[in-house]
Amino acid sequence: MAGFIKNILWPTDFSPEGQEALLYAGLFAEAFSARITALHVIADLAPAFYADSPLISKELSARMAEVDKKARAQLRAVEEKKGISFKKVVVAEGSAAKKIVETAEKEKADLVVMGKKGQSMLERVLIGSVANHVLRHAPVPVLLTRKGKRPAGIKKILVPTDFAKEEDAEREFAWDLAKAFGASLTFLYVLELYGHEFRMVDHMFQTALDRFQKRAQQTKKGIVVSKDVTRAVTAAAGIDEYSRERRFDLIVMATCARGLGRFFLGSTTEKVISHTDLPVFALPPHYCR
Repeated sequence: MAGFIKNILWPTDFSPEGQEALLYAGLFAEAFSARITALHVIADLAPAFYADSPLISKELSARMAEVDKKARAQLRAVEEKKGISFKKVVVAEGSAAKKIVETAEKEKADLVVMGKKGQSMLERVLIGSVANHVLRHAPVPVLLTRKGKRPAGIKKILVPTDFAKEEDAEREFAWDLAKAFGASLTFLYVLELYGHEFRMVDHMFQTALDRFQKRAQQTKKGIVVSKDVTRAVTAAAGIDEYSRERRFDLIVMATCARGLGRFFLGSTTEKVISHTDLPVFALPPHYCR
């Protein structure tokens, strides 16, 4: 099915996480009849340190050319091994985070698919610095995946909601994704218990359900839509637990402050991305403006 995703950017450092991300890139490419652009970024060797030495500069330039050649060969080997044809192969030099964003803009990508780091104790708590920068500055949605979660297909999509107007873009992307994959959609409201008296919970639950009923008329034909409300200490914990228990295949969220500011990068969305084993289709902040 052709759709809004026509060009997918797959940045890789040849790590296992990157290889898993490629499987998802292939899944999305098949669903949307899209092409994949592969990107590998070579670390910047700080020219200022060797600019005054022509000999060193020449030697380093030769080494960089060799690294470039090797990277392209590795990417072509990945193509052959995975059976995925790349529309284009790009090898850039500089900051990985910045080059990913720049390449997404230059190549007119519609989606960036990349792995998220999670090996160190710190990275298990926070999103890796590269993913963090890309999420904040990418011109297009970013799909973040985790090593070990191989895609068997996308049939169930979870869309956390707080009923804010700014979530309109997120919801429209969710509709399009559901159509492409033939998936069902579940809109979830997490009722945070922290800071509320328990006697208020039932009233808040009913208010949330009433809002969902008003939204029911917006349901589009051809997509199975369900609505649910769950209790949790925090929104992030509720989303993570709910998605795992009900075996969802994808979470769609925005990375911006909305409503009471519960869902935003650095808090709920970042925590969900850091802890969930599911891929997260995240919208950068500019989609909420």
